[in-house]
Amino acid sequence: MEQRTVFGVLGAVVAERDGDPLALKGPRHRAVLARLIVARRRVVPVARLVDDLWEVPPPGAVGAVQTFVGALRRALEPERPPRAPARSLVTEGPGYALRVPADAVDAWRFEAVVGDAVKLPAEEALGRLEEALGWWRGPAYAEFAGEGWARAERSRLAELRLQAVERRAAARLALGRAAEAVPDLEAHVAEHPWREDAWCLLGLALYRAGRQADALAVLRRARVALADQLGLDPGPGLRRLEADILVQAEGLGGVVFSPPPSLPAPVTWGLRPQTPAARTPEGLSPTGRGGGGEETHGPHPDDVAARIWTRATVAYDRVVGAGSRARLESAVGLMRNLAVTGGGGLEAAREQRMAVVAAAEESGDVELTARVIGAFDVPAIWTRGDDPDLAGQLVAAAERTLGALPQGPAYDGARCRLLATIALETRGAHGSRGPEAAREAEGIARRLDDPALLAFALNGTFMQSFTRAGLAARRDGTGAELISLSARHGLTTFEVLGHLIRVQSRAALADFTAADEHAAAADRLSDRHELPLVGVFTEWYRALRLAASADGKEAEAAYRAAAARLDGAGMPGLERGLLALALLTLRVGPGGADPDADWGPYRPWAEPLILLAAGRRTEAVVALRAVPEPPRDLLYEALCCLEVSAALALGDRTALERGHARLLPAAGELAGAGSGLLTLGPVDRWLGKIEAALREPDTR
Repeated sequence: MEQRTVFGVLGAVVAERDGDPLALKGPRHRAVLARLIVARRRVVPVARLVDDLWEVPPPGAVGAVQTFVGALRRALEPERPPRAPARSLVTEGPGYALRVPADAVDAWRFEAVVGDAVKLPAEEALGRLEEALGWWRGPAYAEFAGEGWARAERSRLAELRLQAVERRAAARLALGRAAEAVPDLEAHVAEHPWREDAWCLLGLALYRAGRQADALAVLRRARVALADQLGLDPGPGLRRLEADILVQAEGLGGVVFSPPPSLPAPVTWGLRPQTPAARTPEGLSPTGRGGGGEETHGPHPDDVAARIWTRATVAYDRVVGAGSRARLESAVGLMRNLAVTGGGGLEAAREQRMAVVAAAEESGDVELTARVIGAFDVPAIWTRGDDPDLAGQLVAAAERTLGALPQGPAYDGARCRLLATIALETRGAHGSRGPEAAREAEGIARRLDDPALLAFALNGTFMQSFTRAGLAARRDGTGAELISLSARHGLTTFEVLGHLIRVQSRAALADFTAADEHAAAADRLSDRHELPLVGVFTEWYRALRLAASADGKEAEAAYRAAAARLDGAGMPGLERGLLALALLTLRVGPGGADPDADWGPYRPWAEPLILLAAGRRTEAVVALRAVPEPPRDLLYEALCCLEVSAALALGDRTALERGHARLLPAAGELAGAGSGLLTLGPVDRWLGKIEAALREPDTR
């Protein structure tokens, strides 16, 4: 019997043959496979694969792709004779295609089930949807969340999954299993509050479960969520359902949930008018009270926060009109709070931020736009942005608003916030006007004597303090001022920022006793104020501490644990390539760099070492000459040291002289420790190695 190979992308990318996992080797092998699956049997040119796999393609990139493809073919078709044409991963024209049956990929099967479910009886549809939703092991193409080539397909599959959840709920309602549908729908609308059909389903499920008050509360929550996040009034379906529930309409239940235009006709599954008796469990009236008058449903009496939130949002919805400009400013406040609550919140805030700014600009009110842009004063500690395109758009909007903002002292506060935003969003961008914007913002904030404004401006100052190596002491001063200022004025998130800055700077200065104290202080504030992302940075710092103590084995385990903490944290600018880089710092030199690791933006500095380890010295020389100057950020000294490591191995005097000049201002510091994440040891040791090599006669 011929063996069957199947592929899974509803989670991490995997492949199996007859239930046994296939060894797909490294991240780039998986990336090639995933890219071909995304193409859905179409040819992907080799040039496109090269562009998709590397931000800066290394020398020999085409050959590397061919190597990856050859390894994948051996894994997918181990029984194929030499020189026999491949049947699955085929060469065609200028590139490659994965030609496998439609049911060989879990995502393709899932799409078929979701499309077919609308044509089936409710019982059969429910079973198939339950099974298909069970195929999801995590976000689609999980390890490629930051890749542009995967973005559209990940979004499409995520949307299909949301439709499947809603169709499953509709099937349960059609089968009279309303109470069973409620928990999944509650979780669904909490994660996806813009989905009006889901709110309708939840409201209907609660009503049919005999919980009329809860149903109405849910529909009011829907109004607030739709208005605050999208600026929309509820659609006719939601309004009609709310009205029907209020009067306990005899025809309640005839709500149609229409799928997107790309899918078949509306899902009704017999949601026809029903009598009140048919839609409530035995012994319960639609009000949720039993025959004895005892309250059996409704919010838990101890859930004070939930009740206050519901009442406040309902009042806001009633008082502040959906088209009010105040809603834009309120939305920024919510996004600012979301951004510090964890990965999902940070991603949601990032996704909505530019939409709010664009809406403010469209209003034509320059003062409103300035307030909306400048209100997102979320402290930032990492110097590589998570979304460069978004950052560019925000900087452009801030510059436009600055140009249109009236002159005069009354607008200085708004001007300061716009300048601080520019300083933050141009982090790591050499040659930008970020340093100038930071200086101007700090000057205005000090003149106005506004603590919150000064804290925001000092964050911009910190982000622009990487003009050269060796500035840890200066950043330490910024961190100390932030701690003092924020503690006096109750600016908790900026107080945490100050402690994290001092963790970095004291580590760079080899003062681990002080760095430990600041890490502990940051953790205490994080626990007290529910700031989960803080722990990501303090855990990485503790791995650095192990690395600095020369305990390589424990440090490697700690780095891997810290990297796992980054998964889902919503910080791709920090996550990409960091684990590979950290592990390389534990064993710097040829042989220490994993050629199959995901190096992200750090590949150019690892490439010469990878080539040297493979015995490809000539290519290593070319790769070293192609290494760019490191970005002016927290890893500047670390990347300079990696370049020096390759230059020492290759005897490249020009690169050594360049590295010496770059590192000399950081004499006395620990290379890379200013990141708070990793270190390559004392800068003085690297300077000594360079000087010793340069004293040797030039044999070229």
